[in-house]
Amino acid sequence: MGFIRNLLEKFRRKDEEAYDEESWDEEEEVRQIDYHDKEQRNDYVRNCLERMADATKELENLNFEYDMVTSYLKDMEEIEALPPEESEQLKECAKRVALLQDSKADFMGRPRRMTDEQYNRMERIADQVQEGHDKLTEAENYQKLIKQDLNRLDGERHAYQYRKNEVMGIIADTKGMALICVTALGLCILLLLLLQFFLEMDTKLGYLLTAAAAAFAITVIYVRHMDAKRELRRVETGINKIILLQNKVKIRYVNNTNLLDYLYLKYGVSSVQELDDMWQKYLLEKDEREKYRRAELDLDYSQQELLQILKRYQIKDPAIWLHQTEAILDHKEMVEIRHNLIIRRQSLRRRMDYNKDVVAASSQKEIKELVEKYPQYAKEVMATVDEYEKKFQE
Repeated sequence: MGFIRNLLEKFRRKDEEAYDEESWDEEEEVRQIDYHDKEQRNDYVRNCLERMADATKELENLNFEYDMVTSYLKDMEEIEALPPEESEQLKECAKRVALLQDSKADFMGRPRRMTDEQYNRMERIADQVQEGHDKLTEAENYQKLIKQDLNRLDGERHAYQYRKNEVMGIIADTKGMALICVTALGLCILLLLLLQFFLEMDTKLGYLLTAAAAAFAITVIYVRHMDAKRELRRVETGINKIILLQNKVKIRYVNNTNLLDYLYLKYGVSSVQELDDMWQKYLLEKDEREKYRRAELDLDYSQQELLQILKRYQIKDPAIWLHQTEAILDHKEMVEIRHNLIIRRQSLRRRMDYNKDVVAASSQKEIKELVEKYPQYAKEVMATVDEYEKKFQE
């Protein structure tokens, strides 16, 4: 017989065997089929064969899982049956593995001081950090001095500008005073002329006093005006010098700012203080990562040692115990795992029985009953079985 026929033999059972339908959640709907209709008959047979094939695949998967769970249970029995001395050796090794795994978990769960990108950048420039610190310190200090100079020059310029405004006010005042003096002199002379010619008074003394007063006033105004002019030239000269100095300092400021921007970009920081902080964090992070690396090496060594011990006792799947060291160390944990495995195996057993005794067996029974009830279609049914077998094998 072919593959499908073997399935029929594999899942055959007696007609009188009963099945408790209440143990399953779903029931098949009753199908109304005209078995004399070739298309419906062939669809019916193929449907039965497909259900049998699906059940077989499911059984293969379930058998694999069932054997694996059974193997775990046997491994647990082997571990619990070890002599005291060998059991103690196994527990000591498992304890080391558990401690190293906890250390690894603590490291992975700790708050990160810096991102991997920051760490890698600091690692790349580790041999340049001291040089960078010195350059940034010098540039930032120089930047502060330049700003102080600019502030001082700006203050001096404002003072000179204030003085310039004062001097220009004096010059304007002297011009006004000179105009007033000339006007007063003209009025005085006019008055004296009137007194002299119309009243025939002696105004010689008046002319002398007027001339003397005008000369004195004009002299004082002139001196004050010239002093203000010289002061204005001095102030304007001072302002020009300050502007020149400001321009020079501004050029230094721009150059130093560009240098700082480049250094900040080069070291990935915004100040020398940040560079120092990042360097300290890097040193701590580097130390912790080195400890973590050594711990990982120790963990790998201890895990290999644990695997060798388990293999020595014919444990079928020793690798799984690398993640279940608590069960080796704690009997209650072992009991809990065994309980869960037993429940899993029972669930697998029920699923296996369902696929074997319900799905496959009922499909086999339906084909058998079809052949027995309608023997005239037996060859056709078996031909469909052979055709499906070839298709299934492909």
